[in-house]
Amino acid sequence: MRGEQSRSEGLFSYIRLEERVAADHPLRVIRMLVNEVLGQLSNRFAELYSHTGRPSIAPEYLLRAMLLQAFFTIRSERQLMEQINYNLLFRWFLGLSIDDPVWDASVFSKNRDRLLEADVAQEFLATLLSLPKVKRRITSLSMERSSRRGHR
Repeated sequence: MRGEQSRSEGLFSYIRLEERVAADHPLRVIRMLVNEVLGQLSNRFAELYSHTGRPSIAPEYLLRAMLLQAFFTIRSERQLMEQINYNLLFRWFLGLSIDDPVWDASVFSKNRDRLLEADVAQEFLATLLSLPKVKRRITSLSMERSSRRGHR
């Protein structure tokens, strides 16, 4: 029997984003490691920003978003903002709720450039790649690749 198509646009959702992401999704481990590194860089972030004026996009959001852009080969900041707007996995990874507004692409780019110019993005990646768990994974991946090449 053919099922009926029902259209429901509920006003509220009672499922947390955390519950929408599979327990074994690869981004879960990455998010945990990223959060560890971001915690280590908190003081460095504080040095970059004034205590007065309008608040900018939190550097933690910027760096997580840059990782998503690289992982999912998103070509532009405009496309990245569009995907963050509707992709629940991306919102979860960033730490945004379903209702949080997404940033304007040009504001995102300007804020991102501040991190790049201060070499914070480079420091973030270097710290992330130096974590023992990441080093082990990179080593095992490179060994897998070299053994596959040897079997050809």
